[in-house]
Amino acid sequence: MVFYTWGKEVMADKFDPGFGQNIQWDIDLLEGYAYTWVNNVAKQPGSHHFKGIDNPSLVPELKSWQPDALLIFGWNFKSHLAVMRYFHNKVPIFFRGDSTLLDRHNGVKEFVKKIILKWVYHHVDKALYVGDENRKYFKYAGLQDDQLLFAPHAVDNVRFRFDGEARQKIRNSLQIRGNEIVFLFAGKLEPKKDPALLIQAFINLQEGNVHLIIAGNGVLESSLKKEYEGNPRIHFLLFQNQTEMPGLYSACDIFVLPSKGPGETWGLSVNEAMACGRPVIVSNKCGGASNLVRDGKNGFIFESGKQKDLLQKMEYFLHNRNSLGRMGNMSFTIVNEFSYQRICDVLEKLMNNSH
Repeated sequence: MVFYTWGKEVMADKFDPGFGQNIQWDIDLLEGYAYTWVNNVAKQPGSHHFKGIDNPSLVPELKSWQPDALLIFGWNFKSHLAVMRYFHNKVPIFFRGDSTLLDRHNGVKEFVKKIILKWVYHHVDKALYVGDENRKYFKYAGLQDDQLLFAPHAVDNVRFRFDGEARQKIRNSLQIRGNEIVFLFAGKLEPKKDPALLIQAFINLQEGNVHLIIAGNGVLESSLKKEYEGNPRIHFLLFQNQTEMPGLYSACDIFVLPSKGPGETWGLSVNEAMACGRPVIVSNKCGGASNLVRDGKNGFIFESGKQKDLLQKMEYFLHNRNSLGRMGNMSFTIVNEFSYQRICDVLEKLMNNSH
């Protein structure tokens, strides 16, 4: 049973501050499993602040359902932390999160934060870590090796398979010829994603046979369009919903995630692009980079904020076009190990061992 804590209104059009507009996913998120909506009494409902998830009835509802174990996603919400505290030592508590230490700074604040994290995670029996950087975070927060299980961050890999027809349709609509290389950024146009760095690096490419697609909306949208929309090789697309994303990844040749953080915990768009068989260029501030990107094999990791480093990685593909297929195939192979099935296998093993 899934207990949804945001409230049923999450399924209606809701304002996403990152995209700067109302968002409603166009794929079914509720079919095939049991779930219930828990009433959220927060004055400002949302997952962007601690008091945004406030469900006074959650603990009573869970007690009534009598779970054998609890899997909690994220602790930094009022109700989730309350559940962890109430059920600690009553039923096994499994935890799922994707935080990293990539933005950590030394100092008094960090010292206090570590104390708080150790207190929080002493309520957890087992943690499912999504990748290497997340595992380091859990260790930092006081969890031991025997409490940690690898359950990789994943997307529906099958849904993002390459679509040749969609590729041609999108490229034709943007007047991109078949032999021209296309770089893609898809996501929120916000400072932590650093799309401006990618655009600046792209402009410095010493090749005219290349295009850049920027897909998404956000706070940087107007300024980026004002400065670069006149460039015939840079194409701005609005927010693309879930059913449109496989075609968009198919339309590109290389996917780039230039995030500088803070707070880029993983970067699931990299999984999506790899499932489509695309090479990737990812900054070292993305939590998934160390697991998903094998330098020179399926793409490159560059140092965040360093335009020259990013430019060199992009230029590689212009001078080594024959590597696109090989690297794309390697991406596809790697990401198949990051699957929903792997997560399910770990959960099944956990449940069997908890009885």
